[in-house]
Amino acid sequence: MTQKYPLEGIVVLDLGQIYQGPYATFLMAMAGARVIKVEPPEGEYLRARAEVGGAAMPFSMLNSNKESVVVNLKTPEGADLFLQMARKADVVLENFAPNTMDRLGVGWKVLHEINPRLIYAAGSGYGRTGPYRDYPAMDLTVQAMSGIMSITGFPDREPVKSGPALCDFFGGIHLYAATITALFEREKTGKGRLIDVSLQDAVYPSLSSNLSLWFSSGGKAPLRTGNRHGGMSASPYNVYPASDGYVAIICVGQRQWLWLLEAMGRPELASDLKYITLKARCDNMDEVDALVSSWTQTRTKTEIFETLLRHKVPAAPVRELHEVVDDPNMHQRGMLQWIDHPEYGRIVLPNTPLRFDGLDPLALRPSPRLDADAQAILRDWFGLSEAEMSTLRAAGAIG
Repeated sequence: MTQKYPLEGIVVLDLGQIYQGPYATFLMAMAGARVIKVEPPEGEYLRARAEVGGAAMPFSMLNSNKESVVVNLKTPEGADLFLQMARKADVVLENFAPNTMDRLGVGWKVLHEINPRLIYAAGSGYGRTGPYRDYPAMDLTVQAMSGIMSITGFPDREPVKSGPALCDFFGGIHLYAATITALFEREKTGKGRLIDVSLQDAVYPSLSSNLSLWFSSGGKAPLRTGNRHGGMSASPYNVYPASDGYVAIICVGQRQWLWLLEAMGRPELASDLKYITLKARCDNMDEVDALVSSWTQTRTKTEIFETLLRHKVPAAPVRELHEVVDDPNMHQRGMLQWIDHPEYGRIVLPNTPLRFDGLDPLALRPSPRLDADAQAILRDWFGLSEAEMSTLRAAGAIG
């Protein structure tokens, strides 16, 4: 008997934009849900980035295995059509500014009244309540407001943002988790629920190491620690120079430190009082880093990595993006796949990181062209006649 994917039979109306919402619904789609991407006439904002070189990549990464239909919520006819679609859906997900959907007449209270089983998942920068609710929020601004920028970089330099858009994706993961939790609850109660996920809330727990240093030092320690441990409570823990790049090395326990000394050919240092305990190594962090660097800088990244692998020391070469795109582990697991995209050409796309035993990851379907699935959604799923669709089209309510 063929197993079903966990979310088969679930219908999601996806009004997500940019990263947070679309990533949450991408995970749902790859778990078997039918995700209908409801877009304005000009398309979801991220589509516009296709005009800037390779900036179409994010849209194609986050919208595989979805369907697209244009519904203009700014017209009375479009808003009414969306209300009727919500009657048949299990989830409505959006990450607009709070109250945007209410102003359009299709917010939580209205949707809950017409479909009490509906899960309404709302993502935002700072949440639907609180004094920051109406602040404009993007990944960069949330990194600044949440403290992430203040702890990223080196102590003698200006704060910098994290390389990836981690706030948006942390938020997307939490939005997915909350939606699935609410669907689980609905199985027991039969009732839907409003979900409120804030980017700021989602990233705060990731500050744990840095907060420990701040608390323990009475607020005196520098918050930006470069590539060292955020709590300055592990050593060695850094990025070290190789003859052809850099390697990250960390020893979280005494055994790993002893294994590293063996790998470096310096077992006699195991009894040196400057290095004998974790506390001693943290107190002499500069000397520890100099010791490790003197060994790594005369070897290639591959030599260092292979040596430390044999000695069970956690380490990895610092790789460039072109190396990551061709990563053999993710390709072998099916996480990364090369596809021929009808709009963007040959690109590599991610599958889902969520794996379900006994089920192969769903095959990737390229992200849809704007309004590509209007007939399948409005006529076949929703049941509109051609005459009704013509009337809505004339009113500017659909594409």
